[in-house]
This record gives sequence, structure tokens and C-alpha cells, in this order.
Amino acid sequence: MKSDVEIQQDVIDELKWEPILDASEIGVTVKGGVVTLSGTVSTYSKKMAAERAARRVQGVTALAEDIEVVFFAGTMHTDTEIAQAAVEAIKSQASLADQHIQIKVEEGVVKLEGQVEWEYQRNEAKKAMENLKGVRSVINLINIKPRATAKDVEQQIAAAFQRHANIDARNIQIEIDKDRAILRGTVRSLAEMGDAVDAAWAAPGISKVENELTVKLADYPRYDD
Repeated sequence: MKSDVEIQQDVIDELKWEPILDASEIGVTVKGGVVTLSGTVSTYSKKMAAERAARRVQGVTALAEDIEVVFFAGTMHTDTEIAQAAVEAIKSQASLADQHIQIKVEEGVVKLEGQVEWEYQRNEAKKAMENLKGVRSVINLINIKPRATAKDVEQQIAAAFQRHANIDARNIQIEIDKDRAILRGTVRSLAEMGDAVDAAWAAPGISKVENELTVKLADYPRYDD
């Protein structure tokens, strides 16, 4: 097991390994494997880089981060400017463009609120703030939307079938297996089959549709010459 002195030296060396950091600006103390970072840096991205560097070091059991972001004269930005830049940063992320994220900025502290579908989107929203000028800190209060159950998704697809004028929902069975929708039964035409598959694709959380539908033509009376 590493001693606190060894952990401290490893953290210092890891900070030196970060190209955007000046390790001399950051103080490192260690007690019982708990690392405390202190000092001042000129950007929030440097603060986050120092935190990530410390977390990478083996033997670190917890991290107390007390680094302050201090701007030089002429580099200050108003909260309005930061908020506008934050909105654009969120919009520029393809995975976040259609998510409902609210942004509030007060004295350089950015607060993110709202809901997203996945954890990686929550992390991307926070990361999008890191390189914005004028940001001192980010408070990420974004929640993950509760995942729909298989029964919920099945009911939503069934309801979509019921609403569709060209789909006879009575002859189609729906099975949901994780993110996969399986359609079985009969349809009256290839057009109806396509509509059913499209409706299943539109369900939340579905990333694959297995089409086991078959076309059963209606029986028409035959007239002999």
C-alpha cells in the first residue's frame, strides 16, 4: 500500500503530466489517502483537469478540491455573456440539442437543470461548460429521466397502432426485449407492414425492430366466366 508521501508525489507528477496545467500553481496534501488540491488557476478547464489528474492516481481514496478560478484583468465576462455562450455550447452538442436543459449563471457559477435520457448526456452537458470563458464553477443538477418499462413501451406502440388509420392492431402482437421491439402477426399489405415497423421505431428507447410480420391477402370472392 502506498504511503501518503508516495501518493502526494504521484499526484504532483500527474499534474505535471497535464499539458494545460502549471503544477506549481496547485498545492497537494494527502492524509489517509484523501487528497486535497488547493491553489488558483486561470480557467475552469484547468480546475477540472487537475481534478481528473488526481483521480487517476492509484491509492487516492477521496478527493477534496479547493482550487479557485481567478481571472486576470481584462478577462472577466458578464453572467449574460457566459449564459449565452453556455446555451450555444449545449446546442452544438448533437446528443443534447433536443434535450430540455435550463442554464442559470450567477457570478460565474453555471447551474444546469433539466432532464436527459442517458447519464452520458448529463456528463456531456457539464463538460461542454469547461472551456467557456468566465466560468468559475459548474453545478450539475440535471436528472436522468426514468427509463420506461417494457410494458410501458409495448402499450405506447400498441396505442400508436390504434391511432393509425392503415394499421389493424388486432392482428399484430408486440414483444419488447430490452431495447428491441419484435412484431409478429399478419398485415394486409406491405404498406401496412411498413407503417407498423415505422411506428415501433418511434417508441422511446427502441434501437432495433425485428419484423416477423407476414402479409395475408384478403380473400375475395371469385367469379367464374
